[in-house]
Amino acid sequence: MGPGVLSALADLVLPRCCAGCGLPGAVLCARCARLLAAPHLASPRRFPAGFPPTVAAAVYAGPVRPVVNAFKEQGRAELAAPLGTALALAVAAVRLGVDGDPPLLLVPVPASRAALRSRGRDHVRELTRQAVAELRAAGVVADEGRVLRRRGRVRDSSGLSAAERRANLAGTFEVTGPHRPAGDLVVLVDDVVTTGATLTEAARALQVAPGAAGEVVAAVVAATPRTPAGPPQATPASAGYRPGTVLHHDLDRLSRSRGRD
Repeated sequence: MGPGVLSALADLVLPRCCAGCGLPGAVLCARCARLLAAPHLASPRRFPAGFPPTVAAAVYAGPVRPVVNAFKEQGRAELAAPLGTALALAVAAVRLGVDGDPPLLLVPVPASRAALRSRGRDHVRELTRQAVAELRAAGVVADEGRVLRRRGRVRDSSGLSAAERRANLAGTFEVTGPHRPAGDLVVLVDDVVTTGATLTEAARALQVAPGAAGEVVAAVVAATPRTPAGPPQATPASAGYRPGTVLHHDLDRLSRSRGRD
């Protein structure tokens, strides 16, 4: 019995549907896939001091939210491909804001022990590996660096304010070894950014590590949209980063939205 027959039988028992909108036929329909190809600077409502320049491939709202949660919480491993491609797009976009054409070191934000126990996997690492493969296929020199680890215990961040999240995460991350080959651009990667507390603390750990030097930027699959309350806030960019260049560039094959079975 060939793989095509097995796939057809599986569809009869467990029909495929889009993880975003529920449309039958594919794990991610073309319309929802396009929502994962809209890179923009992440803009938390209140920027934590030290928040790194961060590009998100999508807005964490509408169909994007159930797509990310289906992969993250429901174990839909087939979504690693489109979400990893979205992460690669965000990485390629944030790289445009730095000088030169440096090799990339993608550093996944490590999961907590509790999250690893409950999910049985490190979903951010899965996305990182997929993103590295996509970037290499596009001709970008990229690698994964598992150089961060968590220490101590933190409370569940659900329901915490932005200030409480920052306090909860203080001192959480540490660098496990030399983290930056000479000339590499370190890109922190995660699935979603909300308040920015996690990326800020992880970036701080990388920047204060022995031998650390240069820029640390970040890329995520999706970012929580800003609420309309209050006046717009400018993104505080670190020295040398030019956020205006991110959105005005042909990102070539990585920007082609596509659904994948």
